[in-house]
Amino acid sequence: MKNTLFAIGEALIDFIPSETGCDFGNVKSFSPKVGGAPANVLGAFAKLGGKTQLITQLGNDPFGDKIVNELAGFNIGLDNVLLTDRANTALAFVSLANDGNRTFSFYRNPSADMLYNAENIRGEMFEDCYALHFCSVSLGNFPMKEAHEKAIELAKKQGAIISFDPNIRFPLWNDKRKLKEAIDEFLSSADIIKISDEEIEFITGTNDIEKGSKMLLENAKIVLCTCGAEGAYAFTKNAGVYVPSKKVKAVDTTGAGDAFNGSFLYNLYRNGYERYMLDKISKDELNQFVKASNDYCGKSVQRQGAIESYPDAL
Repeated sequence: MKNTLFAIGEALIDFIPSETGCDFGNVKSFSPKVGGAPANVLGAFAKLGGKTQLITQLGNDPFGDKIVNELAGFNIGLDNVLLTDRANTALAFVSLANDGNRTFSFYRNPSADMLYNAENIRGEMFEDCYALHFCSVSLGNFPMKEAHEKAIELAKKQGAIISFDPNIRFPLWNDKRKLKEAIDEFLSSADIIKISDEEIEFITGTNDIEKGSKMLLENAKIVLCTCGAEGAYAFTKNAGVYVPSKKVKAVDTTGAGDAFNGSFLYNLYRNGYERYMLDKISKDELNQFVKASNDYCGKSVQRQGAIESYPDAL
């Protein structure tokens, strides 16, 4: 069995506000935290003891240096991270509601990750690829989208699991129809699809979680649907579970969905599940995996930031 979780897409700096329950105009200060959904998923997998590799591009600037240094400190593999002078590292300013939920303002027009070129993707990169994870943030009409297409193709040739979290960020798209088209284009490539209860209607046309998940299972082997503090669902063609979350006081939900993704993928890896086995997971084991990821998220949201808030054990 292969051992490394790869992720392709953005790594950025999340600027976390010093106050909650107010909009951007009333925040007095922000603290920079390393983030970006693909990097966060790797962070969870690495903290739990797994091997990882990030595929991205950063600006040759102090923020890029900060990301490299911190991700290296979390034991995230950086062999495929490039630096460029053509654009700056992406930034995301966050405001937090009283319940820890967020709104974003992005500085990414373009950012270095968007300019990552498919020519940098090589077949030998994926020789030890257990799974490849990606999101929709980098699927706009710029070079990084083509890099995703090539990476998915090459990872599949190695038998890797393909994991897709649409992770919808409407402010990054001028036209929601283009976002929907991009998501639809990549859904058919995914073995595992992770969505949230807030995203399911946009993606499937229904807000019924079970019905929408079954639609996604036409191509996928596992569909995960997270519902914040209410817990999460998981479905295969043969089983379905709902697991409520323990009640906790959320300080910052940044990266919570990524913590769920990374910990779920780690449980699959730890239990020896390869791509061809995914639809054979029993209902009991699916329930155990979702409960573990719920608990993992519950611990992470009690601290600020993403990767640094993730526990090192399930």
